[in-house]
Amino acid sequence: AFSKEYARKYLYSLNRDYNQSDLLKIAKGQLQAEKNKQLIDTDLITIKIWSNYKYGNCDNWILEQIKKQTIEKRFYLLCKPDIKWEEDQLRENSINRMDLFELYKKELKNLRHDYYIIKGDDRIDNAISNTLSQNFFI
Repeated sequence: AFSKEYARKYLYSLNRDYNQSDLLKIAKGQLQAEKNKQLIDTDLITIKIWSNYKYGNCDNWILEQIKKQTIEKRFYLLCKPDIKWEEDQLRENSINRMDLFELYKKELKNLRHDYYIIKGDDRIDNAISNTLSQNFFI
């Protein structure tokens, strides 16, 4: 079962610019959307990194939930920003993509989650072949 990115649903229904308090609502919705799912498009780590990047801090509830998830066996496909930026009304940062990528990588290492970096144009094939060859199942 697959869980989509809850933030998109939330932000599309919002009739104003989002603020930091919306990130907590998004985090709670995302956590609920993840229940009983095996594939998740995004998770609370994304919200933490973006909150720290944009606002300089992150809500403690989000940090506590991420800490609880460290006991889970999680595997991440981390996409390197080595392809052309695609405009999207919800995307905000076309400039510092590599900086954010490094923050994600550092966070996954600190949390001791397994991950594989996906790069290049053929991302789906790259993800499938490399995760299967390393005995990770997606």
